[in-house]
Amino acid sequence: MNAITAISAAALTMSSEEIASLVESRHDNVKTSIERLGARGVIQLPALQEVRNHLGQTVSVYQLCKRDSYVVVAQLSPEFTARLVDRWQELEAQAAPALPDFSNPVAAARAWADAKESELRTAEALALAAPKAEYVDRYVAANGAKGFRQVAKLLGANEHEFRAWLQDEKIMYRLGGEWTAHQCHIDAGRFVVKTGVAHVNDHAFNATKFTPKGVNWIAGLWGQHQARLAQEGVQQ
Repeated sequence: MNAITAISAAALTMSSEEIASLVESRHDNVKTSIERLGARGVIQLPALQEVRNHLGQTVSVYQLCKRDSYVVVAQLSPEFTARLVDRWQELEAQAAPALPDFSNPVAAARAWADAKESELRTAEALALAAPKAEYVDRYVAANGAKGFRQVAKLLGANEHEFRAWLQDEKIMYRLGGEWTAHQCHIDAGRFVVKTGVAHVNDHAFNATKFTPKGVNWIAGLWGQHQARLAQEGVQQ
């Protein structure tokens, strides 16, 4: 049986049957654990699917995303987490799409955001397997967000034009001498606001940064904006 199903170029699933094989457990026990975690809202419970196994028999399986498969294995048998990591790396290598054209800054920014979101989801899943770990918080603080200038550089955008566009589109605005995002975009997870105190003068400050989700979103909007400008230039 083909244990991995390609839903799209960016979405892969692993069957409950393969998870049972990886953790050396009965398939019905794995499905029971999946249903229990789904009922508790820990994972998203997918619909059962009918597939044929290597013996040609019809079996009912759940197809789980990468994050949920980690949670299930952590519940069933934490010592098999490393085996699951190795298997996912094999499957993703087999299904890896063609590399984006990094000569296009918008494509590069979106590729960075997609990769970072995938890494963060994996980190979150590992944190569920080891609740006392502080890895996720440290990872997000160090690598999970980018400042205005970093995003402008990723997009190949002029900082002045990029900032004016963000203000015109009601995405960011100046508050007390500092640039911040409108609350609706913070609530949507596109920005994170980090607070701190300057050691030199004890001045409290807020630093608004783009999350990986925010970089992906803004790259799409900026690309559309640049396309409109190009179109207007052709028409003039």
